[in-house]
Amino acid sequence: MFKRLSLLAALLPLGSRADVALAPLFTDHAVLQQDKAVPVWGQAAPGETVTVTFRDQSVCAVAGKDGRWIVYLDPLQPGAPAELVVSGKNTLKVQDVVVGEVWMCSGQSNMEFRVWGPKGDVYRVDNADEEVAAAQLPLIRHFKVERAVAAEPADAAKGTWVVCSPDTVGQFTAVGYFFARDLAQRLGVPIGLINVTWGGTAIESWLSAAALQSDPAFAVVDARWNKALIDWPAKVAAYEAARAAQEKDEAVAKAAGPAKYAEYLKSRAWLPPPPSPTSPDAPRSLFNGMINPLLPYALRGVLWYQGESNDSRPTEYHALFAALITFWRAHWGQGDFPFYFVQLPNYAAGNPAGNNWAWLREAQAQALSLPNTGMAVTIDIGDPGDAHPRNKQEVGRRLALIARHQGYGIPGDWCGPVFKSAEREGTAMRVHFAHAEAGLVAHDKPLTAFVIAGADRQFHPAATRIERDTVLVSAPEVREPVAVRYAWTNAPEANLFNGAGLPAAPFRTDDW
Repeated sequence: MFKRLSLLAALLPLGSRADVALAPLFTDHAVLQQDKAVPVWGQAAPGETVTVTFRDQSVCAVAGKDGRWIVYLDPLQPGAPAELVVSGKNTLKVQDVVVGEVWMCSGQSNMEFRVWGPKGDVYRVDNADEEVAAAQLPLIRHFKVERAVAAEPADAAKGTWVVCSPDTVGQFTAVGYFFARDLAQRLGVPIGLINVTWGGTAIESWLSAAALQSDPAFAVVDARWNKALIDWPAKVAAYEAARAAQEKDEAVAKAAGPAKYAEYLKSRAWLPPPPSPTSPDAPRSLFNGMINPLLPYALRGVLWYQGESNDSRPTEYHALFAALITFWRAHWGQGDFPFYFVQLPNYAAGNPAGNNWAWLREAQAQALSLPNTGMAVTIDIGDPGDAHPRNKQEVGRRLALIARHQGYGIPGDWCGPVFKSAEREGTAMRVHFAHAEAGLVAHDKPLTAFVIAGADRQFHPAATRIERDTVLVSAPEVREPVAVRYAWTNAPEANLFNGAGLPAAPFRTDDW
């Protein structure tokens, strides 16, 4: 069933034209996935014979009644750049095509976050100028899919492949770029990044119709959206009033000088525009407009960084996220390709002691039950006062550690401590961890962010003691402990690491 879904998505009508045309990802400087069959597709006049030639392969197809055609190149190996030639009544020549590893980078603003922007820009990584100057890396190539919303599955998307250089890298997804830089250095092959992102978007927008129909519980998604449309006029008026007030505050801060303006920009609340019939908030809209046109381009895997826009509904997230992973794989029809994601970092979200982000992080972690998934923990490298932390270098590196180990079989540490078990020892609880063979350490100060509770379910700050790969947790208020939590707030000061310098993932032992 899933393979058929993928093929139908790939062959949706593009419209009839006499000239042979290629799907959007086949442009100059493209990266094709190595070691897999490579689909190449496009449109032509119905019944027209189309020939695709690349290196020593030449494959033919006949365009169907709807003008669609697709061929599959046999698995390819890296080598010198080559020309991809597609011929029918006309001939297309795609230059400088390379073979390597293709990763799709998707999600909301923290994946969209660029390498470089002017000082003060929201999107500007740490040490941006130095990173740009060092980015003469032609093995890395980037395809930014232009933003598009669609009510039905679209077959066209806009974008071009760009070769990495100091002149171009500033517009790359920063997380994807630092991931690719690590892999390119170790694998020695081209890395292609397909950047499919839109800041401020919820997971519902990235799900396909098939995914949202797969579980009766997902009916709440459309019900909520339909209500939002009914409320739209009132929300527009409220939004415009809030924007006017914000613009007034900004003008005052600007007049007070650069320092005050910079301080204002850091604290300025983001005002999400109200949903509308053409909004990227619409369920399915971004799958239809930005993901569907890419099917079934050959990929190694997906990098995902999203969840901030779902923090008010964390209990829904696990099922939706699992459906997204399952159905993206199904639509692509390339098996359970790697799907690596970023767990949300420490961020106050207006309430440092609150825990809605903790519940969302747990919902993300539950996706690890699916095959070939991996999670980069970032609980230590966020910014409690900024939803867009700038240390994207470490985020990309941690994703690359997972890919090196799980995807490419390269030895080395790749995971921080993960909760394994806990048992009571007198008035304390002893917590055991996996991925702590070299021992546990508390960075910078004594261990923090542990709390402990008894049967009354009241958690208290805990005293802790590290003993090899375990932590002994206790509190004078809790004489008969039954549960432990770690880093279970929006912006915890989490400082438990293993000997490889990787952070422990937040966890709880209770089911309350």
